[in-house]
Amino acid sequence: MNDFDFAGKTVVVTGSSMGIGEAFARELDARGAKLVLVARSQDKLQALASRLQSAQVIVEDLTKPGAAGRVFEEVTRRGLDVDVLINNAGFGEHGPFMDVSLETQRGQIALNIGALVELTHVFLPMLERRHGGVIQVASMAGYQPTPYFAVYGATKAFVLSFSEALWAEYKDRGVRVVAVSPGATDTRFFVRAGEAASSGFKRASPEDVARLGLEAFQKNRPSVIHGFTNQLAALVSRLFSRAFVAKTMARMAAPKPLALPAPTR
Repeated sequence: MNDFDFAGKTVVVTGSSMGIGEAFARELDARGAKLVLVARSQDKLQALASRLQSAQVIVEDLTKPGAAGRVFEEVTRRGLDVDVLINNAGFGEHGPFMDVSLETQRGQIALNIGALVELTHVFLPMLERRHGGVIQVASMAGYQPTPYFAVYGATKAFVLSFSEALWAEYKDRGVRVVAVSPGATDTRFFVRAGEAASSGFKRASPEDVARLGLEAFQKNRPSVIHGFTNQLAALVSRLFSRAFVAKTMARMAAPKPLALPAPTR
């Protein structure tokens, strides 16, 4: 199962209007895949699709109840047989738990977990028939407790565990499942999450993350971390108690006080 040619394959990419999702779309287009782009922004999706060789658009807000089912129904209505599903859509918001509204916290769970599980569930029988699979975009935040990013980190820990479990369940049935975990990446994610969420780390390019994800899928790996520093951090965190790791992450991720202007005379 180490060979998988994306040429001619039909790939659904969620959250494809920008960032890592757009990078996946562009990379797959260069490899000859046929794309189904899913996101909320019709204008951005149409603009991207117009620059790709073969791309269709489905406009859907995946945080809404029943959204995954509607995407699947539209795909089947168009007579498409999907080979690969890329669950990329997701968001996070940085800050003390009680400073982030409950609506926002529930929205993270609905999109990062709910929509991802539902899309995987409705598409998996088709993916198995096509001997394809799923790429789930997780995060380095899923490898340890993430204070001030508590709900987002917990959702990504779910994605990581869920994906690796499915990989073990389905690897002998011809289905690939891989969780791709980037660290801070140069996307608009931090516009919503807040700049402090990156903790000052150098940001990776979304193109590099997408290429790594496709390579890991072709190699049938259960999970992959982008960047040597992130790989080392995930390894080192296992050597210490979870309490120590949580306290360390809290110091690194704590919101920084606003800088006050220097007094004038």
